Amino acid sequence: MTDDTTQLAVIGGGPGGYATAFMAADLGLTVTLIDPAKNPGGVCLYHGCIPSKALLHVSRVIAEAGEAEAWGISFGKPKVNIDRLRDWKNEVVSGLTDGLGRLVRQRRITYLQGTAAFLNNRTLAVSGAGGGDDRRLVFEHAVIATGAVPVRLAQLDIGDDRILDSTRALEMAQVPKKLLVVGGGYIGLELGTVFAALGSKVTVAEMTAQLLPGVDRDLVNLLEKRLSDRLEAIYKNTTVQALKAQKNGLKAILRTGKDGEQVRLFDQVLVAVGRRPDTAGLGLQNTGVVCDERGFILVDRRRRTAEAHIFAIGDVVGEPMLAHKAVHEGRVAAEVISGREALYEPLAVPAVVFTDPEIAWAGTTETQAREQGLEVVVARFPWAASGRAATLGRSDGLTKLVVDPRTERVLGVGIAGPGAGELIAEAVLAIEMNASVADIGLSIHPHPTLSETLKESADVYYGTATHFRRTKGLRRS
Repeated sequence: MTDDTTQLAVIGGGPGGYATAFMAADLGLTVTLIDPAKNPGGVCLYHGCIPSKALLHVSRVIAEAGEAEAWGISFGKPKVNIDRLRDWKNEVVSGLTDGLGRLVRQRRITYLQGTAAFLNNRTLAVSGAGGGDDRRLVFEHAVIATGAVPVRLAQLDIGDDRILDSTRALEMAQVPKKLLVVGGGYIGLELGTVFAALGSKVTVAEMTAQLLPGVDRDLVNLLEKRLSDRLEAIYKNTTVQALKAQKNGLKAILRTGKDGEQVRLFDQVLVAVGRRPDTAGLGLQNTGVVCDERGFILVDRRRRTAEAHIFAIGDVVGEPMLAHKAVHEGRVAAEVISGREALYEPLAVPAVVFTDPEIAWAGTTETQAREQGLEVVVARFPWAASGRAATLGRSDGLTKLVVDPRTERVLGVGIAGPGAGELIAEAVLAIEMNASVADIGLSIHPHPTLSETLKESADVYYGTATHFRRTKGLRRS
């Protein structure tokens, strides 16, 4: 092995990893970034966020084409060229990842294409770097940003290539006639939405009592109502007991509750039941880094592990598993390593489900307030009262504020509707700035826009909403 040295070694080239490397380089550190792919990007850009959102945009265009008939415009039945669609998705991915490669070179970061494992708490073995030659890398600091991998279910792991995880589903090898999605979380619903738009008859099986477990029910209900019209079936409180491979498909045994059992045949099955930290093969046992019982690396507010010079960020340190959370953590870690004082202490980490309608939330949710015994008041503004929503033909939305009744501080915001993922940014800023309900209500919002629903929600709190008359007291949780 050849030996190299670096001030900072970043293991993993996803959004958290490359953001860490870029920030550290901008702060004057000598940085080495290690990832198996040709360019940085990680799961998010190659196999997750970016390709899925490209395909979700396509599914939204198809849906809008059908909805336009109600306005007197007909486009005819869409014709899907799956090969061209796949190529377009790949072009989006390659354009972004190639751009990251250029930024690596511009920042004079050493990029090693390979995998890394700790030999000890100061040395990495990098396999596959430099055209296949292994090397040792001695570092002053390291940041672990290896992300997460899909959870696999033993009873469904029967070795048939018609069983997909999210990565293989996004390859879009084909559009199955009948698709079973195991898991009603955001990954399952987003990909289910895509395949349904492309012509698949999609069935979703979720083991809990609601889709998107943990998300406020009033937001989820709006999504479920729309999905019920687009999907073949939605089963809750349902588990997939077993799969059996047949020539004509995959036979699935679905059990709902204690007694309800049915057998269904599908062309493909997508298993989307969550993700787990990707630490296999990292050699953490050769360091003092400590993991919890679920395998997540334990870190402090500076993202330091039990080894003070080794940091960890992103999915590998726990929920929420979101790219933007990893980016923020990575920038904190880079600042700390460079000698600055920085802490990871956000008041709100926004989350977005890019279904149709989108669901977004930030800060304390109504569900969390109830579970934690917090007294809050919830002010809701239905999009049926929004002029802009009416012009879009989309009154199936909701914006709500979760408020501390003593201080009138906005603790959280939830939004369901088209563009919710864009609208939630204002809520994050409001929560981070300790804004009151009055601050939002007194801020002039442009008309006619969906952003007005935030102001109108604030006005609902005081009973003065222009376009919505509150007929009873606000709900307290």
